[in-house]
Amino acid sequence: MVGPRPDAPVGYKSSWQNFEAVIKKAKTSCEQSGQIVPYHFNDTIKMIRAGKGAKREVKDYYLSRFACYLIAQNGDSRKPEIANAQSYFATASRENELTRLIFEQDKRLEVKERVDYNDLLLAQAAHRAGVLPRNFGQFIDAGYEGLYNGLTREDLRQRRQLPAKADPLDYMGYVELAANDFRISQTQAKLTRDGLIGQAKATEIHQDIGRKVRNFMEEVGGAMPGDLPTPKESIKQLKKVRKHKPKQLETLDTQ
Repeated sequence: MVGPRPDAPVGYKSSWQNFEAVIKKAKTSCEQSGQIVPYHFNDTIKMIRAGKGAKREVKDYYLSRFACYLIAQNGDSRKPEIANAQSYFATASRENELTRLIFEQDKRLEVKERVDYNDLLLAQAAHRAGVLPRNFGQFIDAGYEGLYNGLTREDLRQRRQLPAKADPLDYMGYVELAANDFRISQTQAKLTRDGLIGQAKATEIHQDIGRKVRNFMEEVGGAMPGDLPTPKESIKQLKKVRKHKPKQLETLDTQ
């Protein structure tokens, strides 16, 4: 509709044409973001009351929340309604980011607890299989070498510039922790089934399972464990921060 629109939204009361121009820009942004435009901008016709009780058809839109966001972003921020809308969506976006951040951190903490528990079970299974305490470090490194294409725990510390004697598991994100948990749990299960097989065989099994986990990740097209991003905060640091208010988590890395 050309001309004034008494019910035109977000401050565009003087000309429906101006608001149509904003919608056109928003549709372009929608398309460029890979979204289906008609899903978010549903053109429709509605009847409005004109002079002397007459009615006439005018163009209108049913808008999704995403469409409203794009309109606010493409609108004239000098208009109070647009400025308020932009402020609202900025606040809502930050709250959503924070919620997602906390969720990702929860997943990381949860899988790390599972890794710690399965690590204890693995140590017990390795002992029963015949791995001597003085050689336990070699047995553990064998699993890392399989999963990380020859890298030991010390190699990972140096490559990722971790503190001396730091546990690499404390500096892994959710995906990498999950890969290690699978390596650990499957090795523990097999050693438990096989019984007393000796240190050499147990070490070989651990390395082989680590290698198979790596091969599977490569097969499904995932990033290799050694190439995954390293969180800035260790699990220990994250646990300390979680004792405080959630908003203090904003600066933490979630990978």
